[in-house]
Formats: sequence, C-alpha cells, structure tokens
Amino acid sequence: MAPNKPTSGKRYRVGIITLSDKGARGEREDASGALIKEMMSGAGYDIESYCLLPDEKELLKGELRRLADNALADLVLTTGGTGFSPRDWTPEATLEVAERFVPGIPEAMRAGGMAITKRAMLSRAVSVIRGKTLIINLPGSPKAVRENLEFIIDVLPHALEILSGEGGECAR
Repeated sequence: MAPNKPTSGKRYRVGIITLSDKGARGEREDASGALIKEMMSGAGYDIESYCLLPDEKELLKGELRRLADNALADLVLTTGGTGFSPRDWTPEATLEVAERFVPGIPEAMRAGGMAITKRAMLSRAVSVIRGKTLIINLPGSPKAVRENLEFIIDVLPHALEILSGEGGECAR
C-alpha cells in the first residue's frame, strides 16, 4: 500500500539520525538509516539531514535540538539505541528534549510489532514534539525499521499538517 501524501501539497523535511557506536567508528554499514532515507524519499518527503552518531546521549540531544530549534526538520526519525544495552540511551535523550509527548506512535509500533514477534515488547522507543518538530525513535535493525515505519507512515502527513498549523481538525 502506498503511504498517504500530505494533502496540503507541502513536502515535509526529514532529519535522520542513526545511533551506533560501530557505525560511527566505520565498523558497520548504516543499513537502517539508508532504509529510512529510501522509504521517506519514496513517500514524498525531503531528506534535509542525515547523521551517524555514536551512542552518546549528549550528542543526540544536541542534534535533536539543532534540527528542531532551527526549524531544519518537520520530522526527525532516529534509529538505534532503543533496546536494553547499557549504551542504549536514545529514548532518554529524546525525552530530555521533549516539550510534549506523543505516546500513541510508539504504542502503535509496539502493538503492530507484537503481531510479528513478542520481542517488540522490549522496544523502549518514544515519540515527542519539540517546537513544530515531531521526533520518533525507531529500532536499529533494518527489518524492524521497515515494519515500524509501515505501521505509522500513513498517519505522518496528517500529524505534520496539524503540527505545522496547515491541517484541519482531526474530528470527522
């Protein structure tokens, strides 16, 4: 199924942040970030920023603030750092820059994932709003990135239209 395109005709800007110590050291290819770029470009979004960071909480917080506070991205998608590893701090960093919480998005991703694998319940991903930027944490594996994006991609245009002030009411 093709994802919904923004009804306002606006092309929303996406920032992609991959968190990976091995990727940042050049020891692993960033397949998850590349997949996000491919899927979002194919859905009509402009990729405005892409970076690969080590699993460092302060670096992630700085990049999230930069993208949101300078209005560089309407949507920021992170990949990696949402599990139980001692270096997985993506949700905590995301929550520390949050102004508002969006619990339904990670709830939908976990619920959809549970139909595929019970391990989906182990995701600690969160979604928040900072300014007029929606930030969503995705898992680190390409398979899980594809599945999770497929669960939410159809609602993103409406979410971004409302957040930007360009969309109408959610009531039907």
